[in-house]
Amino acid sequence: MADSPTQTGMDPEIFSQFIDQLQRYVRERLIPAEDVVIANDRIPDDLVDEMREMGLFGLTMPEEYGGSGMNVPQYVETIRVLSYALPAYRSITSINLGMVCSALKNSGTEEQKSEWLPRLAAGEIACFGLTEPGSGSDSAAMATTAKRDGNGYVLNGSKRYITNAPHAKLGLIMARTNDEALPRNAHVSAFLVPMDSDGVSVGKPDRKMGQSGSHIADIYLDDVKIPGNALLGGEEGRGFATAMQSLDNGRLSVAAASCGYARRILDTAVKYATQRKAFGEPISQFQLIQAMLADSQAEIYAAECMLRDASTKADRGKAIIECASAKMFASEMCNRVADRCVQVHGGAGYLAEYEAERFYRDSRIYTIYEGTTQILQLVIAKNMLREFAAGAAA
Repeated sequence: MADSPTQTGMDPEIFSQFIDQLQRYVRERLIPAEDVVIANDRIPDDLVDEMREMGLFGLTMPEEYGGSGMNVPQYVETIRVLSYALPAYRSITSINLGMVCSALKNSGTEEQKSEWLPRLAAGEIACFGLTEPGSGSDSAAMATTAKRDGNGYVLNGSKRYITNAPHAKLGLIMARTNDEALPRNAHVSAFLVPMDSDGVSVGKPDRKMGQSGSHIADIYLDDVKIPGNALLGGEEGRGFATAMQSLDNGRLSVAAASCGYARRILDTAVKYATQRKAFGEPISQFQLIQAMLADSQAEIYAAECMLRDASTKADRGKAIIECASAKMFASEMCNRVADRCVQVHGGAGYLAEYEAERFYRDSRIYTIYEGTTQILQLVIAKNMLREFAAGAAA
């Protein structure tokens, strides 16, 4: 498949200045506030407002809709820099940027873009409703339905593990518009659902292993009536394709988060190793400690290179294999780096007093959401085989 033209994106000099500003903001504002976020399990309102003022909710929105108009590599680099701090800071913005905005830009009507993109760019929070109690990657098992009702639809069902559901103003909800499991998932459609609609309710935020300050919850849809223009793109049967296209950006975001957080974790391990003494010298002088640090550095570098390559290719067109590979490798890498950080800390790494324990818990989700490692292995292999078959038939 021929590549499409690379998106122009933000002016490189302006982008470089923005990244310098963001790095300072991460270290001077976001990291010092982490203890407060963890203690209260929420980001303070003043910080969220500051993030809105910096444009962090509109990075990928076109400029005509109030966004920054970043291309994919710029967006991914911004997420990587932001993710040096607590994961909650990325989480509050990422669904807007990598999932819902992508779906609107790729599949929305002009009316839908004009209504929602400026609001999302200004900082209204969105959520992405695909997963259900009995359905995640298996769309054939999706139980949420959207039945025709005059010129509109009535939605019934529930969604599970939905990031930002407790705060969202808009939900991009996947639902069945056909009772049969049709080929290429054509039984699934996507709907733009205001979260204050009658019949929409959100469950209590789930308690989690890590990622304090980031909230997930169930969404319940009980005879939710929505107009016909809430159907994304105005066409039934394209919802799952839209979701999968959006997941490429979502997977790059998780890969970037894994790289950014792994760098923070390794910096912490290096600092501890140079300060902690055993047998009269810093443990950083012990070769087996050095081996763990070196392995971590090499893996982070490899993941960063994959991330840059995948984001560049995604900017030119479809990059399913590259995005899935980058997310799979980077997320597994981050888990390994977090594990080594605990090991470098020794007994202290098991105590909540030290950051290593929190890093270990926070990182574990990266190999699960936006496609588990095992699902991504299937995605990569199936697309490899599909490309081989197409080449053999040519």
